[in-house]
Amino acid sequence: MLRRRLTVGAACLALWVSAAVPVQSPAPLFRQIESILAELAEISGLHLRKPVQYDLISRAGLRRFLEQRVREEIRPEEIRAEELTLKKFGFVPADFDLKKTMVELLTEQAAAFYDFRRKKLFVLESASEMLQQMALVHELAHALADQHFNLEKFIDRARTSDDMALARLAVMEGQATWLMSEFVARRTGQSLRTSPGILQFMSQSAALSAGQFPVFDGAPLYLRESLLFPYSKGMLFQHAVVERYGKEAFAFVFRNPPTTTQQILHPEAYFEPGKPSVPVLPRLATERQYRELTAGTIGELDHWILLRQYVSDEVAETVAPQWRGGRYRLLQNKKSGRLVLLYASEWSNAPAAADFFRFYRRVLQGKWKTLHIALDTETRLAGAGDDGHFRLTRQATRVESIEGLESPSEAPIPPGEVGYTENN
Repeated sequence: MLRRRLTVGAACLALWVSAAVPVQSPAPLFRQIESILAELAEISGLHLRKPVQYDLISRAGLRRFLEQRVREEIRPEEIRAEELTLKKFGFVPADFDLKKTMVELLTEQAAAFYDFRRKKLFVLESASEMLQQMALVHELAHALADQHFNLEKFIDRARTSDDMALARLAVMEGQATWLMSEFVARRTGQSLRTSPGILQFMSQSAALSAGQFPVFDGAPLYLRESLLFPYSKGMLFQHAVVERYGKEAFAFVFRNPPTTTQQILHPEAYFEPGKPSVPVLPRLATERQYRELTAGTIGELDHWILLRQYVSDEVAETVAPQWRGGRYRLLQNKKSGRLVLLYASEWSNAPAAADFFRFYRRVLQGKWKTLHIALDTETRLAGAGDDGHFRLTRQATRVESIEGLESPSEAPIPPGEVGYTENN
C-alpha cells in the first residue's frame, strides 16, 4: 500500500539492532572498508567501480535526514491519504499518526544507512562496535549494488504498484542482509549455503530484540511486519535464488526483479513467474459526488497481516497464499468529506475466495465496535457499522467490498434477510 513510500523514501536503512554503547574511535572501523568490499565482491561477483564515501552520524542527525527525506519524497496530502487508507482497512487505530511514527521507528531502529542520492554511507555513532561492523558490511553491500544497478531508479520503476515496490525493497535489503550474514558466517569457517541453522537465525535476528525498542514494540502489527519483511523474508528469498543460480543470483534479482510480495514469500512463484490479476473494483451509483484520494495494490503480505490481526495466525498462513491479486481506491465525498473504501481481491479458486469472504466478516467485526447486518448470504453481506454502510460480495474467485457509504442506496443490493446487530 502507499504507506511503503515512507519506507522507500528512507530506503537502505540497516535495521540490525543492538544495545547502544559508546564508541571509542571510528578509525579502526573504516579501515576495514577495503577488505570488506573485496570479500563482498568475491562472494557476489559485484566488483567495486569507484570508492565509497562514508561517515559517522548521530541519532539526531539521522532523524533530521529522515524528516528531510520525507519532505522531499512525499507530499502532505499523500501522507494524509495513506494514513486514512490504513485506518479504513483497520490496520492502524483512528488516532494513529503515520508520519510521526514512521520517523520515530526508523530513528530508533536504524544502525546505519546508505544514501543512494549522495552515494554515501553513514554509521550511527552510538551503536556498539560489533553492530557497527555488521551495519558497515550491510551498507557496503548496498553501495556495490548501487554502483551496478542504481538503487534509486530500481525502486522508482515500481512506483505504480505498492506491492511491487515492497518486493523490490525486499530484493535490496534481502541481498544486503544475506551478504552481511554470509560475511559473518565466514568468520567462523561456515557458510549460509551449508549451515541452515545460521541462515534461520540471521533471518530472524531483526525480531529478537523485543523489549529493547519501545516505539517498535508499541507500533501496530502492520508497521512492525512491513518493516521487518524486506530483511527477514527478503534474505530467505535471496538465499533461494542463490541456491538455484549461485554467484549469478546477486545480479539476476536486480535484472529480473519480483513483481509481488507473494514471490518474495514463495520463491517458487518467482521461478515460474506469472502476472498478478487486476480485479475490477466495485463502483458507486453516486461516484460523481466523490474525488479520489489514493489508489493502489494490496498484496499477499497485506492480506496475511490483516488475517493475522483479526482472525488467527493459522488462518493467515492458510488463506493468504491463495491471493492472486488485489486493488483498492479511497474516495472522499466532495461535500460531506465522508470517506469510502472500494476494495477487490482475486483468489486461486472459488473455495479460497469463499474462505476469505467468510473471514473478512471477522475483519469487519474486529475493526468496528458495532455491526448491523441487513443482508447475510453465502455470497453477500451488507449492513452498517461504525464507519457507515457497507456491502461485501463474492462472485466466483473474486471478493469485493464497499465501506463507508452514507446510505445503502449508493451501492444498491437486492432485498435481504431480516437484519440484526452484533456488538463487540
